[in-house]
Amino acid sequence: MLKLSLYSIPNFESKYVEEPRSPLEEGISQLRKYAVPYAYWFQVAYDKTKPTIDTAVQYGKASCELFQNPPPGFLPRLGVIGFSGILGYFFGKGSKVKKLLYPVGFMSITAAVYYPQEAFEFAQVNGEKLYDWSLRIFIVLEDIWKTYFQMDANQEKAEDVKQSSKQRNK
Repeated sequence: MLKLSLYSIPNFESKYVEEPRSPLEEGISQLRKYAVPYAYWFQVAYDKTKPTIDTAVQYGKASCELFQNPPPGFLPRLGVIGFSGILGYFFGKGSKVKKLLYPVGFMSITAAVYYPQEAFEFAQVNGEKLYDWSLRIFIVLEDIWKTYFQMDANQEKAEDVKQSSKQRNK
């Protein structure tokens, strides 16, 4: 019978030998190294857009349920709103701006007639946003105006002063 000592450790001689990488493995490794920053960018973009996409999916599901089981009088109202959009398209002949604004305007007015409470809430929320945007645009345009047009006016005044001083010196 073989007796093992409880206090001694037998000598095992093992060596770890790493096999050389194949060209395919090397190529995949290089591809992964190059793809890391792009994968990070895509992950960040996905994290930012996921709530918006989830909200859109929920709206889509709600819309499908609404069309499958519409409340009474919904489909005729939808038809009138759509018809007013087509009517707006025919009245908006001439320019591309009219073709965009007339149908949207006609449909908005018709929808506001049928759904006044929702139209009021929509106008209240989006009116504030529109007001904020218009203030921002006004500030930007004012800066552009001051930068370019007043600079030209100041240069013209400076040239006029130079010319008048040259005429006095003669």
